[in-house]
Amino acid sequence: MKEILIETLMTKGVRSISPNTRLADVLEIMRDNNYSCTVIAEADETVGIITERDIVRMLAGMENGSNVLAVKVSEVMTSPVITVNEKDSLFEALVISKAQGIRHLPVVNSQGRLTGIVTQSDLVKIYFQVFEKQREIIEKSINERTEALIKANEELKMISMEDPLLGIGNRRAMEVDLQHTHASAIRYKHPYSVILLDLDYFKSYNDHYGHLAGDEALKGVSKVLKANIRGADRLYRYGGEEFLVLLPQISIDGAKIAAAKMIEKVKDANFLHCKSPCQIITISAGACSFSCDDGVTSWKDMIKRADVRLYKAKEGGRNRVVSED
Repeated sequence: MKEILIETLMTKGVRSISPNTRLADVLEIMRDNNYSCTVIAEADETVGIITERDIVRMLAGMENGSNVLAVKVSEVMTSPVITVNEKDSLFEALVISKAQGIRHLPVVNSQGRLTGIVTQSDLVKIYFQVFEKQREIIEKSINERTEALIKANEELKMISMEDPLLGIGNRRAMEVDLQHTHASAIRYKHPYSVILLDLDYFKSYNDHYGHLAGDEALKGVSKVLKANIRGADRLYRYGGEEFLVLLPQISIDGAKIAAAKMIEKVKDANFLHCKSPCQIITISAGACSFSCDDGVTSWKDMIKRADVRLYKAKEGGRNRVVSED
């Protein structure tokens, strides 16, 4: 089944402005055209964006007598700007919008030129239209609904971003976020880090307490992890009892500190585990960071490196983080 592409959702014919445009002129353009944001481009490349929120925040911070309206938009725009490709899917745009906390996504073509814009409202509207379609199908007679219901369920699965048990990002959303973060890190030459975490002796836990108790344990650990990461960090269920934390613009030193904190907080939660040497649930972690000169060529290499270090943490006694090869 084909996925919904951004080119079918975006607002086309979006006007861009030069970085040298005065803020006063930007305000006039936005007012006259009822724009909620304006994209800034230079030599056909999208270099920034300015939104209503940015302007309100800026004006609120004005000092008496300051002439902020005379400044060039390049001095106040958000840059680098997060974009999506017109051939990206609704799911990919939803992941990026949610992960980055972005309300406006400029859309570019394969040459990087601006072709439109899609907003969070656009994405959410389509998202719920799929749910509404499924509801309408269910209300029809059983004989009529089967084929259409199967198709609607497939669409829902395609745009599902959360793990149904833990309520955190699922594996598919993780892969989209990692791919986008890696590409952005290469383009703008900034680091990011990945931490793989795994519950220690979890097979023994399930064997002794049962799988329902195991699910509750995963929920408890997930809650602790989510409460102890930065607002900019993203937590995903990697698979089984493994979690992945994505830390944008964080070096290996910061990743090691973050991993050690999560390990300690899970330990402090005192989840009973009588089959563990510690008598409580603990976690092990492998951390790695990306920089443009370290030989890592893809986000998959990042996971492989973190996985190797996680294995070393397990071999080294568990309940610890390894951040070096």
